[in-house]
Amino acid sequence: MAQPASLALDGGDPRLHEKERETLDAIDYGVATSQGVSISPQHRKLHDPDVTFEEYYYYAQLTRAEEDQHAASEETLKEKGFLSILFPTKDDGGIQQVSNNATRDASKMNTSNAATRMTITDEEWTNASRALRTATRGAVFYLITTDILGPFGLPYAFASMGWGPGVALFTVFAGLAGYSGYLLWESFLGLDSYQFPVRSFGDLGFRLYGPWIRHLFNILQSIQLLLNVGLIVISNGEALSQAAKFKLCFIICCLIWALVGFFLGQVRTLQKFGWLANAAVWINIVCMIITMGGAAHTPPNYTAASQSAGASIDGGILITPQNGVFPPVTTSGGLPNSGGFTGSVSGAMQAVFSYGGAMVFPEFMAEMKRPKDFLTAMWGAQAFIYFVYMFYGLFMYGYQGQYVVNPSYLGISKYSIQTAGNVFAMVSAAIAAALYGNIGIKVIYNTIFVELLKAPPLTTRAGKLAWAGLIPVYWGIAFVVAAGIPNFSGLTSVVAAFCILQFTYTFPPLLATAYWIKRAALRDGEGFNPTTGETIRQDSGIKRLFRGFANMEKKTLLMSMFNILYFFGALVLAGLGAYSAIEVLISAFKESRATSFVCKSPLDG
Repeated sequence: MAQPASLALDGGDPRLHEKERETLDAIDYGVATSQGVSISPQHRKLHDPDVTFEEYYYYAQLTRAEEDQHAASEETLKEKGFLSILFPTKDDGGIQQVSNNATRDASKMNTSNAATRMTITDEEWTNASRALRTATRGAVFYLITTDILGPFGLPYAFASMGWGPGVALFTVFAGLAGYSGYLLWESFLGLDSYQFPVRSFGDLGFRLYGPWIRHLFNILQSIQLLLNVGLIVISNGEALSQAAKFKLCFIICCLIWALVGFFLGQVRTLQKFGWLANAAVWINIVCMIITMGGAAHTPPNYTAASQSAGASIDGGILITPQNGVFPPVTTSGGLPNSGGFTGSVSGAMQAVFSYGGAMVFPEFMAEMKRPKDFLTAMWGAQAFIYFVYMFYGLFMYGYQGQYVVNPSYLGISKYSIQTAGNVFAMVSAAIAAALYGNIGIKVIYNTIFVELLKAPPLTTRAGKLAWAGLIPVYWGIAFVVAAGIPNFSGLTSVVAAFCILQFTYTFPPLLATAYWIKRAALRDGEGFNPTTGETIRQDSGIKRLFRGFANMEKKTLLMSMFNILYFFGALVLAGLGAYSAIEVLISAFKESRATSFVCKSPLDG
């Protein structure tokens, strides 16, 4: 087995006690508390505050070492290049090592019951954790790029910001989103293990800051995922009503997609979703090509002008017909005159949507065969999103200008092209909504039902039945919430400002900096000793915090200093985004009392 120094992130020495080095080589799975009382991981209560950072970190190194050992011994795990991400196979760089020593499958047992957990052996516990890791890096690449709201909201963002500011902001968002993904990856690898698996974004916060931030993360993540599902239901309802030439009641169109979600939502594992996501990405590309062709050869959909970006530019004069003739398509090199900064910031929030996948990155890594492979999948997905989405957004803005609507495929005037684009977009959007619902229900179920109500895990038969029953409830709530708000783009801006921006740009630097400080604070003679069950620290409190910061390697020290500025900058942007989004929604409610609970489609004049 490799020595700990070779296993640490960034090549750093985890600085464990000499006994811990000997235990690492032996792969000893015994667990003990800081008080010296031996307690195995499965015998602890869920999210036990008595488990120290050193203990999480110790077992994370064991898990990473085991993954590396299996990867090195498997002939099928040789590097296959970037094409293996675009065209994945079942063994594209992942591993699923499952020990044969376990006599029972603990993943099918009700581990919410403390008495049941007491009967589970260490081997059965870690074996269950290994068995649940089935997703490959190819699957994760497509899961990240499935974000339907990204490409089709981007033309609206460019129309709100203009050519120059739009390209600049989208480029900055892309670079920072990739960096945030790296920060989450670093933190995850240092805290996740078979003994103490990280299941969600909230788990990372809990292990670095405590219970309060875990609850904050879970609440914000649940709100975002619920609204994402609702937004897709409403946008698909608009697309269906347009495809039906507004002959079908709009609220019925939305309800149809809510019912579709009842069935798509029954897929539980992300590996199975990987193939659906694969199809969704290519369907999105076909839809983009169709809508670009339609935008280049047909005029904009003037009947939907009231929903376009031009409605908030120059008081709507650019979309107001003169003598029955609509003004020509115009674009802006700089910020358009929106009568204030709220319209432009609201447009920027649409660009943030393109990189909103970070809030489920920990959930993706939690189900990966080899989480180390996540980084290449994530960077590949971010590069794909940047170049493909950028081209699409600029193309549509160039041809439709101020008449761009959100989502953009609804802005094509020719019915045949409009319908073709709508059909493809609706299918891929339904898959994306099912993915959001999948993660959202897991967060809610594990947080409320499993932890508070002691419900059985989703891997058990009873849990699977509970999942089937929760799907229609979740989709029904998402539908009702989204349908009650009259401004689609305003709602997306609110979600982007309050939730998406936080998970992509605010929280990752907060987590990574805390992780690096705690890791750097470990020095010789300190760490978790599984033999005695002690966590040895020579100091604590503020002194240890400053010492950890000062003891960082030069690379992580510079990154941590940047992270502090990054964190506060993201908070400022979130504040501006929240203010502008709320102003847009207030304006929408004043101008119209209509919601989606009506028969007339918002695109019908």
